[in-house]
Amino acid sequence: MKILLLFLILAMLSPLLSQDNAMPENAHHARSGFKNPYPGYKEQGLKELMKWLIWDRLIKNEKSNEADSVVFELAKNDPAWLQKNQNKFSITWVGHASLLIQIEGLNILTDPVWSNTVSPVSFIGPPRLTQPGIALDSLPPIDVVVISHDHYDHLDVETLKALGNEPLYLIPLGIGSFLEDLDITNYQELDWWDEITFNGIRFVCTPTQHFSGRTMFDRNRTLWCSWAIIGNNSRLYFTGDTGYFPGFKEIGERFGPFDVAAIPIGAYKPRWFMAPVHVDPIEAVDVYLDVKARYFVPIHWGTFQLSDEPITDPPKVLMKEVSFRKLDEKLFKVLKHGETFIVPHLEQNLKKIKNWVE
Repeated sequence: MKILLLFLILAMLSPLLSQDNAMPENAHHARSGFKNPYPGYKEQGLKELMKWLIWDRLIKNEKSNEADSVVFELAKNDPAWLQKNQNKFSITWVGHASLLIQIEGLNILTDPVWSNTVSPVSFIGPPRLTQPGIALDSLPPIDVVVISHDHYDHLDVETLKALGNEPLYLIPLGIGSFLEDLDITNYQELDWWDEITFNGIRFVCTPTQHFSGRTMFDRNRTLWCSWAIIGNNSRLYFTGDTGYFPGFKEIGERFGPFDVAAIPIGAYKPRWFMAPVHVDPIEAVDVYLDVKARYFVPIHWGTFQLSDEPITDPPKVLMKEVSFRKLDEKLFKVLKHGETFIVPHLEQNLKKIKNWVE
């Protein structure tokens, strides 16, 4: 009888025991918004923020002032070619996390920010160090805008007003009311792992480890995410803004291999404060490997000084790590602002990707 009882208990527990590492798909939902559900995440609050701003910056003077004297070269792209392009898979770095992606006839913008500052008020805040790589009025007609979260350096009021209601906005949960205040109604809110197909292209809302909020009173009320953009012959992963977390491997297993991963490499110091929500360039390489990408396009650097590392350090640290790991440097495309990368067709590289991942 005892043996039978033990067998029944084990039978009931076996689904739990076999899923120790599984993450319930709604584990990121909280009573008043959202949370980071993965083990090891440490929430940084007002106390830690003040420690950084006062102790690290004012007292220890650890913020680099390199941005005061650096001028980044602006690439000369070809707006006429971009406006006509219908068959080349291309990525143009506008700056920060803003990309113009042209994939299978669709024109997509990621986290579009053309403003000169990123803060609640236009005359205070981190100033733009390099002008946008392409003027707003030189863009081709935009079909889709994807947003990763609601921070000022990723969700910009003036830019969205200029883009208007014509594009389809794909946004994480909770941002819809923000768009409606701007008279933008052509949007679709998605939760993690939700997806939508538009003109034959799949857009999958995938997890990241970050946070949200535009004031002191709305922290984590809206969701944050990354995006897998999947065409018939082309795949791109847009990371948005994130700390390193185990979910990248799941994204790679579900949707990889990707032709390209656009991964942040800046705003990472001091590590004690930034690590939970911002990868450094070394961790960015881990993300690249986890999601099984072939090409790496760095984003989130060289546009706004948001943290304490020298503004030119991120690509230097990245390429040093690439060399240390003996990876192919030609696959790491550190673009100038405005530079366009034409991505080789996936079918031309499937065998190379398979061999490289294995």
